[in-house]
Order: sequence, then C-alpha cells, then structure tokens
Amino acid sequence: MAAVVEGLEPEEAGAAEDTAGLAVKAADAEPGPTPILAGNWLNLDLYPGGCHRLLHLCAQQPSPLLQVEFLQLSTHENPGLLETTLAQVPWSQLCLRSLVLKGGQSRGALGACLRGTLTTLPTALSGLTRLVHLDLSFNSLETLPACVPQLRGLGTLLLSYNHLSELPEALGTLPTLSFLAVTHNLLQRLPTALGALASLQRLDLSENLLDTLPPEIGGLSNLSELNLASNRLQSLPASLVGLQSLQLLILHSNLLTSVPAGLAHLPLLTQLDLRDNQLRNLTPELLDVPCVRLQGNPLGEASPDFPTSSGIPQDLEMPTLFLTSDVNSFPVTPQGCSVTLACGVRLQFPAGATAVPVTIHYRLWLPEPRLVSLGPHDSLLSSVLELWPHGVAFQQDVSLWLLFVPPRTRRCREVVVRTRSEDSWRDLETHLEEEAPKRLWARCQVPHFSWFLVVLRPVSNACLVPPEGTLLCSSGHPEVKVIFPPGATEEPHHVSMQVVRMAGRELRALLGEPEAAVSPLLCLTQHSPAGFLCPVTVQLPLPPGVTGFSLDCSRLHLLYRAPPAANWDDITAQVALELTHLYARFQVTRFSWYWLWYTTKTCVEGLARKAWERLRLHRVNLIALQRRRDPEQVLLQCLPRNKVDATLHRLLERYRGPEPSDTVEVFEGEKFFAAFERGIEVDADRPDCVEGRICFVFYSHLKNMKEVYVTTSLDRETQAVRGQVSFYRGSVPTEVPQEAEAARRRKGADALWMATLPIKLPSNLLSVAGRLGPDWPAVALHLGLPYHELERIRHKFRDDLDGQIRHMLFSWAERQAGQLGAVGRLVQALEQSDRRDIADEVRAVLELGRHKYQDSIRRTGLALKDPSLPGAST
Repeated sequence: MAAVVEGLEPEEAGAAEDTAGLAVKAADAEPGPTPILAGNWLNLDLYPGGCHRLLHLCAQQPSPLLQVEFLQLSTHENPGLLETTLAQVPWSQLCLRSLVLKGGQSRGALGACLRGTLTTLPTALSGLTRLVHLDLSFNSLETLPACVPQLRGLGTLLLSYNHLSELPEALGTLPTLSFLAVTHNLLQRLPTALGALASLQRLDLSENLLDTLPPEIGGLSNLSELNLASNRLQSLPASLVGLQSLQLLILHSNLLTSVPAGLAHLPLLTQLDLRDNQLRNLTPELLDVPCVRLQGNPLGEASPDFPTSSGIPQDLEMPTLFLTSDVNSFPVTPQGCSVTLACGVRLQFPAGATAVPVTIHYRLWLPEPRLVSLGPHDSLLSSVLELWPHGVAFQQDVSLWLLFVPPRTRRCREVVVRTRSEDSWRDLETHLEEEAPKRLWARCQVPHFSWFLVVLRPVSNACLVPPEGTLLCSSGHPEVKVIFPPGATEEPHHVSMQVVRMAGRELRALLGEPEAAVSPLLCLTQHSPAGFLCPVTVQLPLPPGVTGFSLDCSRLHLLYRAPPAANWDDITAQVALELTHLYARFQVTRFSWYWLWYTTKTCVEGLARKAWERLRLHRVNLIALQRRRDPEQVLLQCLPRNKVDATLHRLLERYRGPEPSDTVEVFEGEKFFAAFERGIEVDADRPDCVEGRICFVFYSHLKNMKEVYVTTSLDRETQAVRGQVSFYRGSVPTEVPQEAEAARRRKGADALWMATLPIKLPSNLLSVAGRLGPDWPAVALHLGLPYHELERIRHKFRDDLDGQIRHMLFSWAERQAGQLGAVGRLVQALEQSDRRDIADEVRAVLELGRHKYQDSIRRTGLALKDPSLPGAST
C-alpha cells in the first residue's frame, strides 16, 4: 500500500517523503511525554498517548508546533481528552500543509480497522489558511464539521469510514479541491453544489446508500476518476455525458437497469465497470470502450443489436444444491447454481458463468508439503480443496467460501486464500465473514478451478511503482518504508513487502546478552523479472532501546538473506547507512530479506540464522493415549504447548495414558513419524502408514491427530505387553532401523528422536469378548451390572454388537481394578450363563500362567522346597 500525500505540489510531496523518517515519538528508554521534533514533520499516530504529547508541546514557550507543516494524530483516544486537546491547539498560529486526524491503527477481532472517537472539530481549525491536505478517515463523524468548508486552500479531503449521511452545500465553496473520498459512509444524497467543484479530478463515493445523483454532477469538467460502486443507484443522470475529462468510471454493484448511451462518446474514457447490476440492454457503442466489464448482469433480454452470449432464460430461479458426503461431483449449467459441499465449502456460480453444462468434481485432501505452499512465516488454516477440471476458465468469476480454523491472534497478520495457477501459487483477494463465534469463512472470487487453501501470513503491502516513483509503507509497522525515486523503472512494477517482529526476550535468551536488540525483519518482493534502473531507499527503525544519539556504530549490523539459501550475510561494510535519531536508511538493488542487529557479537551471521529459525519454531508436546473401553485403540497427537492441558482434560473420560512428552520444537509443515516398538505393532492398512510407521505433518492451527489400532505378536494370554511408541523427525527412511539401532541414534548430537511414550496392552480380555455373542447380557447380569447399565450400553452401541460386548467387559474390568478374585468372578459368571466353554479356556490360561510363574521363580533360585507348592519338583 503506497502512502501518498495527496494534494501537495511535487516538491512538497517529496519533502514529506524525505521527512517521513523523522516521525516523532518519545524516546523508549526515557520517561515523560516529551517528543523529539525533527524537521517540519510531527507524527503522533504510531504510539499511544499522542494527545498528551501534543498538549505538552502546546504548553511550551515558544511552541515547537510553529515549525510543523505535517501533523499526524491518532484519534484512538478518550473522547473527552481528544476534544480538549484539539481545542487547546493554537491552529491560527500554525503553518500546517497536511493534517491527518484518523483512526484505523487498531484492529478488531476479525482484523478490521477500528474507527476513532472523533465526532467534531473546533471552529478555530478554519484558521489553517495554508492547509492543502486533510484526512479525517476512520472516525465517528455524523456531520461534516462547519470549519472544513472554510479551508479554501484545501486540495485533498479524505472522509472515508465515517457515519456521514449527507454532505453540506457549503462543500461547493472549495475552489481548489482536487480529490474527495467519502467511501464507506451512509450517504443517501449528494448536495447540488458538488457540481461547483471546478478543480475536482478524483471523486470516490463507493460503499454508500446513494439511489440517485444530482444532475449538477455533470458540471465537473475536470473530473477524471469517478467511483460510485456498491450503492443503490437505479439510474444515472444524462448529464454524465458532459464529463469530458472522465477516464475511469466505476459503477459495479448497483441496481442499474440502463446507462446513458452517450457515455460511449466520452473522448478519454478507457475503463467502464458495470459488473453486478440489472442491465438487460446495452448499446453496441458501449462495447467500444477499451475496457468494459459486464459480468453479473442479466443480459438475457438484450436487443437484436446486442445478442446475449449465454441465452439464459431470466424467469428461471438459480438452483441450490446441498451435497452429502457420498457425492463428489455436481452439474453446473449456464443458469448457474449455489452449491454447499459436505465438507462445508460453499460455491456460487452466477448465471452465464459457463456457456455449456459442465460437471464439477471436488476432493478434500489432508495437507501435505506437495499440496501446500507456505512462506517462511506462513501458517496453514485449512485442508486442501481440489476442484476440477483444472484450468477451466469461467466467463464470470465464481464465488468460493472456505471454512477455516480461526487463528489465536492476527496481530500484523492477515488471512488469504491461496491457489495454484499453472505452475505457481498466488494469493487471492480475500474477505472474511463470521457466521458464528469461532466459525469464520474466507470468501474470494476464482476465475478457474485448481487447488485452494487458507493461509495466515504476515500482512503484505503492495503497490505499483510508476516511472515517476512512489513511497511504500507497511500498514502494521508504519515506520518501515521503501522510497522509489523517479526513474527507478520505465514500466510499472508490482512490489510487495512483509514485516515480521521478533520478541526481544527471545533474542536476549538466545544470545545471552541483555542489551542485544533487532529491528523488524523486512522482506521485499518484486513480481517482475526486470530489475530497477537505480537503487531504492529502505528505511528501518533502529532496534528497540537504541537511538541515533547513543548507538555504537561498531555494534550495528545490517544483514541480508537471499532465498532459497538459509544463510544471512553481513553487508554493513557494503552499504552506506544513513542514521537519524530513530531510523536507519540505506539503498538496495536486490529485493530480499533485510534485518538490523545491535549486538556486541562480532560474527552475527550464524546467530541470525538461529534467531530466524526461532521465529518460525513452534513449541509442542506429544501425547499417546489409549481408549479406556478398547486399549488397542491408540490416539497420537502433536499439540501446541498452550493447548495440552485443555485437550487432556477433554479426553480424560474416554482415554488414559502417560503424561505428555517433554516440549519439543518443530517448524510449520515439518514431517515426523511415530514408530511402535517393543512388541507393539500397527494393525492398519492406510496411506499414512509406511512400514508400520504412522506419518505426520505438523501444522500449528490444525489437529495433528491420528487414531490407530495396535496389536502384538507376543503372548498376551497370561500377562500384559509393555511396549512404547517413539516419535522421530523427517520422513520414514527407506530402510527402517531396528529398535536397537534407533535407540542408539537418539543419543547422538544430531538425533532425529523427539520423544518416547509407553503403551501397555492388558492381558487378553479381548479373547473372551471375541467368544461372546448375543448372550452377553446374561454374563453382564451375573457380573453384577445393573439392568439400566445394560440398556445404556445397548443404546450407545445399538448397531455394533462387538462394541456392546467390549464396552461391557472393559467397564466391568475397570471397576475391579485393585480387587482380589476378579478373574474368579468372571469364570463364575460365565458358568452361570451356560458358557462353560469360555470358562474352561480361562481356567486353562490361568493354570498355564501359574506354571510359567513358578518356573521363573525356580530359575532364579527363590523357589521353596515345599511339595505342596504348585509346580514344585518332587
């Protein structure tokens, strides 16, 4: 997102950019509200307490505000304090050229920018005779303050994201106003005096409640851009054909049934957006506009001179489909349809999206690296949805809603839908919709079908760099800027930036140095293979606690990383660092990763690599639990450390097992596997089981959980089998090591072993369960189970006879734990239920167990020479 100071002359805008690095804040290490002024720029919207700092400046004599020309103040303040502060500023004595009083610096639960508390302005503000740029966006204005129309030198007025329902007629008295933005308000009508703004070049009134336009709007002879999208317009005044300077006209998402034919004759009109209206007839001349967009209009009743491309009958209602889990395809006709898949995904095909009927197939894949493309600091929030036929282009964009796991925090991060296009991945413009608490949808428009997934990434700010240059700022870290000088490119270039911050506590723990600090980590990306013709300037804030007045330059290091390499290079000696009190500026020609370090260490490249890895590591615990009613069913899960206690508490009634493993660290998307050892084997034929090893891929926001059935080849008739499950990093090796070799490897310095947890299979009570049949209730009653307990088991496992038997036996065995004579009671209950065959088998097993026990005692030399003992030698 490029930060442009609208309404200033070119040399003034350049001065604003040059002084952007001198934004004012209080020194982090010094108490008190006194800010440090530098140049003619006063920026009080980056840090809390801006009103107190401004009041402190007003109280000084002579006031430092007299030299300020560019003032920014956040309106996320107490309403009373904000009103008091603005009333005490000596506006008439100031020489301000630009005034920004806006909210939007804070975000809500869904990541939306919050509005400030500003509801009015003091009348004294009309004394700013030199003011050319006024930004009041993201506030709570319901009416335009009376002082605004009195600012006769105003060139730019930004009023977006307020609560304005109308604009005053006095607005037409601003003779030099060239840019007016009133988007995302509640405007229902426009003043007729709007047509008197002879200098107006750009007018943005999108996202309002306008249903008509005054005819006087056709008097804006210098207007080049007009945006009326997302209103309620049903018709347009014929006077629009008088906008002879108009180049861009945006009218999408309205209720228009027709447009003036004369628009086609505007000499400079190059873009006309008429999507999502109710247009049924268009004149052929409108198609001669170089770029006209008509998707989402019911053009089925077009005139003979303009035949419809789809021929869709307009009296047919769009069908709605709800698919069950056993259906993996659905038909789409030119009529369009709305589809809800069994996995919760929703799609909407507008009428005319396809010219002929087509069958769409879908599949929901478990995420794995070959299907998931993640950046170093991205997190996956959903499974992978595949829609095919791949690459089938639609005549109109299809709407797609993907359900995803809400992230724990989205500070300086954003949710996007990522799709595969040919051989590369790209992020789609994404909108979030909340259906219920903790149930979020990511909505996007897709031009064709492929793979789709939802990703949480650091906020990406992008701009199109024109030949005349521009300024790119980070929205999450406004102190990070990139300045593109004029002549940096001959053709427009798409450029984006991402910023990641590292906690100082983690860095100091890593380095063992109390004064170590780093700046935010900056990633610069350009989407064009061609380079820039001249270097661009990057501005990074100095590391926390470091100022230009006190820093030791020998301890300041500028590090650079060029993917795909993981190494960081110290390029401090190769660039000229320009230091101010708060910032460091340098020029670059390569777009990659940059990081400022302040440390006494001399070789920081290796430390930077470790710190960068630490940024991407997740601390997790591994658990292995056995179902109480069926110990052969084992649940394996990898959990973020902060979710372990809550998860175990939730599973306690159904599962039991050892304590979680020690904390280990894994990367997003890292592979690992579970190997059962010491007589325990996996009884599974499943795609994620390789050579008896269960494969995992860790994704921090998904359930890294597998449930498997285990068995053993050891003798379980007389004693329990005590085995274990171990977790190892990486993929299952081609040659799976034996247990002894695996145990030796886990002791090495570079061991891939993560954790080992015990697994215990009880003596074979399951063999008894396997011999019982529909007569199990008789055995249960003789074991002492009440009748209502039998009815509860029948209802819970009403379609599963084996489940009824196992549940009955294991629940009874749990209650007998620690009591003597439990096996005898089981044998007696079997005999009383006329199952002497099973009772005899249990007796034989017990006798065999006694003989084995006595043999083991005798081998150790502990047997008594008493012939009365069972198995004693005679």
